[in-house]
Amino acid sequence: MKITFANLSLIGAIYISAIGNSNVQAQITPDGTLNTTVSGSNSYNITGGTVVSNNLFHSFSQFSIPTGGSATFSHNSNIQNIFSRITGNSISYINGSINTNSGVNLFLLNPAGIIFGANASLNVGGSFVGTTANSIQFADGNEFSTNITKSPLLTMSVPVGLQLGGNPGTISVQGVGNNSRLNPTTSVSGLTSTNGLQVLPEKTLALIGGDLVLDSSFLSAPGGRIELGSITQGSANIHLTPQALTFSYPSIGSSFGNIQMSQGAVASVRGTSPGSIQLQGKQIDLQDGSLLVVQNLGNSKAGDITVNATESLQVVGKSSDFRSSSGIVNEALLSGTAGNIVITTPTLTIDRGAIVMDRSYNSARGGNITINANAVSVGGVDPKDPSTVPIFGVLVAAAFGTKQGGDLSISTDSLSILGGANVGTRSFSSGQSGNVKVTADTVNVSSLDSPPGSLFISLLSANTFGPGDAGDLHLDTRKLSIQDGGLVSVSSVSSGNAGDLTINATESIDVRGMKDAENPSYIGAIARLFLLRTSTNINNNSTSKANAGSVTINTPKLTIRDGARVFVENEVQGDAGTLNVNANTLYLNNGSLSASTKAGQGGNINLQLRDYLLIRNGSFINAEAGAAGNGGNITINSPIILGWENSDIIANAFQGKGGNIEITTQGIFGLEYRPKLTSENDITASSQFGVNGTVNVNTIGFDPNSGLVELPVNVSDSSQKIATGCANSSGSSFVATGRGGIPQNPTQEISSDRTWSDIRDISAFHTTQPVKAQIQKPPEILVQATSWRRNAQGKIELISNQSPNQVQTALTCAATPQN
Repeated sequence: MKITFANLSLIGAIYISAIGNSNVQAQITPDGTLNTTVSGSNSYNITGGTVVSNNLFHSFSQFSIPTGGSATFSHNSNIQNIFSRITGNSISYINGSINTNSGVNLFLLNPAGIIFGANASLNVGGSFVGTTANSIQFADGNEFSTNITKSPLLTMSVPVGLQLGGNPGTISVQGVGNNSRLNPTTSVSGLTSTNGLQVLPEKTLALIGGDLVLDSSFLSAPGGRIELGSITQGSANIHLTPQALTFSYPSIGSSFGNIQMSQGAVASVRGTSPGSIQLQGKQIDLQDGSLLVVQNLGNSKAGDITVNATESLQVVGKSSDFRSSSGIVNEALLSGTAGNIVITTPTLTIDRGAIVMDRSYNSARGGNITINANAVSVGGVDPKDPSTVPIFGVLVAAAFGTKQGGDLSISTDSLSILGGANVGTRSFSSGQSGNVKVTADTVNVSSLDSPPGSLFISLLSANTFGPGDAGDLHLDTRKLSIQDGGLVSVSSVSSGNAGDLTINATESIDVRGMKDAENPSYIGAIARLFLLRTSTNINNNSTSKANAGSVTINTPKLTIRDGARVFVENEVQGDAGTLNVNANTLYLNNGSLSASTKAGQGGNINLQLRDYLLIRNGSFINAEAGAAGNGGNITINSPIILGWENSDIIANAFQGKGGNIEITTQGIFGLEYRPKLTSENDITASSQFGVNGTVNVNTIGFDPNSGLVELPVNVSDSSQKIATGCANSSGSSFVATGRGGIPQNPTQEISSDRTWSDIRDISAFHTTQPVKAQIQKPPEILVQATSWRRNAQGKIELISNQSPNQVQTALTCAATPQN
């Protein structure tokens, strides 16, 4: 029967309950193969075994420790590694302590399974490896197997791998809960505890088996390493370092199981030396406030958090509050650099207040977050559950100190940011924010399911909330969709400058809709007024002089509609940036493009379009400046420009000079220059109290009016232009001569087997024509002008009156005069 996440915790609880029952006798029993000796009851003393150089080998048929009990391995001082196997096909229930002398690594192998109860603890002098592998492999090729039918191959060489196969058992770790808490703006607290499984500083705590279930448990390796590996078939390679053990997992020939952390389970390597965490599995779930935490308290670079899930990684919070949210956090608290977070999986889900964050404080530099996945979804609240508190998922690299924060890199087929989720980089102090690099086939940012309130807006951004500058955001995709109040931005809400935003979409960009009247969907670079709400009042940064960044968009099709915006904007004392759009078509339907400022210089807008620009339904292109700033400049190069339904192109100013508008097109329709805005479709560059700007419209290429000829005003007498009709008696006829290509009867089809021939008589062309005498026309006699008139062109010309007996002679069919 397949064991699922739903019943793994239940199974573990039943086992631990059985351990506490006095009717169930937990014991440690040797199997008689390796001279192992066990003495004592409940508190067991393990001696003997087989020594090969600095390796000590033990073999047990059962290995279980009751509540309050212990198992102590006694050994010589030269022993470095203890290898213990359980061969009796029974699960090990450990609800007491395991003890060794200092400096000794302990390997505990039981293919049937291992369950650590809420009272289990480790007092091991070195690293601890609990595994349901069936054998340990050594560098010389020997193997220490749990198969008792084989003679044990004992060796003095170092271990190099664990071999798992044949349905390895589950490893379960139960706990009593802990006070660890995650907060979006302060470091993780409560990472010291006397409960749970802990090893000494700079050592390794490894649990490698079939499925892994951690329920309310606390795993700690201060400044060391935590390894959680779930393998159903395959191997884990062992690498020995002077301080700790590390593991790698070959993908070829291996299949992986599942890892579940629930009910506030924590894996922490908080310490003054570099610590690291690695998870390897198929489906990996962090739920109910469970945490993976690297916390650097020293001066060197921290280790990394690496998660490899061959099917999916889910980090899901409670939707109650951030303090009990699930998360993956790598942070540096003093001067040492934060480590990195590297996630590789087909499907990544961060939802309901869960946080994946890399951050630094004081003089530490931030680490990077790297995501490689087929699909990434970062969500917020559950719209189907109205009882949930509105919190949002976070995937962020942040700087809370004086040094630069880390970068965020996402490579995926599909990126979805929904329900008020935040993805990007942040600076909250003088340190510069890191950069964001997204490579995706499709990107969807939507606030449709987020609750009311500006704090819950789906956002992909590089921002600064302090004096440090924001980073840059670079997005490469096939198709970008931003809807219902979703945002893609680089911004400053303090004195730091905003970064630059570049979007390359090979198919299309669609920005549409609003979350509410105050929150439209947008692409933007912005320096804005930030309101800091305290217990007594609201402060603002209205004296800030931050500059907005620039926005560059390259796409065949850009659509902005239903109240959406694309802009560079400054709401404080600095200048607006530059907005560049390179596209085939740009369509605005109740949408806007702007480069505006409240007090500084207006930004510039540069539109290079291959096919057309269409603005309608109250849309506008705006480079306005407020206060004493000059209006920005607008440059538009588009073959066709159409403006309908009160849509405008504006470069106005208030006290400063109006901006300049330069338009190059083959045809502009609907839009007209006007000195000020009206209810029509306007092009204006005015200033309310300053000098107006200029508007230049250059029409090039084909002029549809160039072939028109003005007709004369006076109409001629048609009776004098047409010959008199032919008489019936003359035997008139009409003959049409073709080239032999038409049928004799119009109703007949042309036969395809008839050969074309020219039947005309062309002999006349070879006849010599007679010589004709050249007769000179007599010169025209000048006649004295007797009057004048104004012709149809309005010009004055001289004329002479005709004799009254001069009458136009009528013409016959033969073009001869008829008396």
